[in-house]
Amino acid sequence: MKKECIAMLLAGGQGSRLYALTQKMAKPAVPFGGKYRIIDFPLSNCTNSGIDTVGVLTQYQPLELNDYIGNGQPWDLDRLRGGVHILPPYQTASGSSWYEGTANAIYQNIRFIERYDPEYIIVLGGDHIYKMDYSEMIKFHKAKGADATIAVLQVSLQEASRFGIMTCDDNSQVVDFTEKPKEPKSTLASMGIYVFTWKKLEKYLIENEQQGGSKDFGKDIIPAMIDNNEKLFAYSFNGYWKDVGTLASLWEANMDILKPDDVLNLYDADWKIYSRNMSLPPQYIGQDAQIEDSLICDGCNVNGSVNSSVVYSGVTIEENVIIDHSVIMPGTVVKSGSIVRYSIIGEESIIENDTVIGAAKDEVSNGQKWDIAVIGHGQTIPSGITVAPGQMIPTI
Repeated sequence: MKKECIAMLLAGGQGSRLYALTQKMAKPAVPFGGKYRIIDFPLSNCTNSGIDTVGVLTQYQPLELNDYIGNGQPWDLDRLRGGVHILPPYQTASGSSWYEGTANAIYQNIRFIERYDPEYIIVLGGDHIYKMDYSEMIKFHKAKGADATIAVLQVSLQEASRFGIMTCDDNSQVVDFTEKPKEPKSTLASMGIYVFTWKKLEKYLIENEQQGGSKDFGKDIIPAMIDNNEKLFAYSFNGYWKDVGTLASLWEANMDILKPDDVLNLYDADWKIYSRNMSLPPQYIGQDAQIEDSLICDGCNVNGSVNSSVVYSGVTIEENVIIDHSVIMPGTVVKSGSIVRYSIIGEESIIENDTVIGAAKDEVSNGQKWDIAVIGHGQTIPSGITVAPGQMIPTI
């Protein structure tokens, strides 16, 4: 059962900054890009990179995510030796606890990792949209003789305090790392993707458990390795990457795939993003429908106007409806006369007749705060209701 490298995918976070969209659903299970869910991206990256053993560490509201992943068949991870494994917290003879941090989550699954006796493990987040060849990062790690390799990208100085920020020497070796610094020393940010030489990481995980602390990679493990002069290197990534942990970033990432210079490129035959999809009929576009610069998925029935929007599978848009710069998630029905602008509408929601949700920035009066309007999953918005820009209707 020995594997050179296995992946550990951290998918248990609450995703509280997505508010209404994660009240009853783990963040990695949130729909994205018409026919996908967020977790499709790291799982597909694993498959495309030749990594066939993935542990998915779940915790918060895991039902939808567990059901979606299933046996891993859509990502070619239904293997007799390896494949995808759901790893929730569990009880032992000495007691039980939730995952207490990113490092503790890996620590609690040491026995799973040891089953495959890997040389390396790659630790991934479950809430990022990107395409990345992990095999190239592993080659870099091996060539450097590294104990740990951190995937990095340049961010703006204004954004830097949201990330783990590092300083490197001319050989890309990490000499300083600070998690979410108030005054960043650089703009080289961690992507939350790590390759570790397993035996070295195992030692630090055990020591960290004994010492206590936050039990987090960015706050404990990485700084401890630097302090002990271990060999840590930064691996530069230059492609599209988006942390979709906020409503604004999730909306922006959906809008990004509509841009002419879409660097994510969901149509790339050489790096497919795989997903579990319902067998739905083809989309139907009515004779009076008007669609411009939009993505319309299978099973949709569109009879209204759709502009610069992402319309997910199985959505019904009736006549005299206007959808503009919005994200309409699977199974939603928008009834006649309604207007939806700059909004996110959750799964299986019903927008009754003559409802107004959201508005463009230039439609907001001076001094009034503007933001994306959000409707949670499974909501019914009564006829004639107006949902203001920035207003949120949570999942009940």
